Amino acid sequence: MSAPLPAARAPAPSTPGGNRWRAPKVAKVVVNVGVGESGERRAKAEKVLRMLTNQKPAATRSHSTNRDFGIREGQEIGVKVTLRGESAVDFLRRAFEARDKQFDPDSIDAGGNFSFGIRDYTDFTGMKYDPGIGIFGMDISVEMGRAGWRVRDRRSRRSSLPPHVRVSLEETRKFLVEQFGVTLLE
Repeated sequence: MSAPLPAARAPAPSTPGGNRWRAPKVAKVVVNVGVGESGERRAKAEKVLRMLTNQKPAATRSHSTNRDFGIREGQEIGVKVTLRGESAVDFLRRAFEARDKQFDPDSIDAGGNFSFGIRDYTDFTGMKYDPGIGIFGMDISVEMGRAGWRVRDRRSRRSSLPPHVRVSLEETRKFLVEQFGVTLLE
């Protein structure tokens, strides 16, 4: 008796011609909370990001001094978290649910990357308002990529990305609709 043949793989979604190596994917998600001051408010924003992402946030620092706002160069004025892999996709699903799965397609740039904001962390499912923390909104920036992206980031023989590796605006739109069930607001 012969061994059964392995099942054929179905083509990956949103790939031209069914080539799974051409499929767009989420390269990274950066979640940023800008507070504008260091101290207690920045510590509370750090707590919010830790609750949402289960990762330790990094401090963002001021690049210049602005006397009108009372900000010195190098002062910690916000926090951010960078997510990659499955945790990035999971967070993005929750973020789109917080926005009722609606997205403005004008937020997508020519390179397929996009950004959007969330007004309050309590918009996420399961998050309750804590008077000790207050209200914090956040900016979410998503970088799209595909296989071959490593050429840009590796240490040896680094080079720019060829056009066939870049993700287009139309591919990102299709990816968002298929993978996250997002409604594009026209």
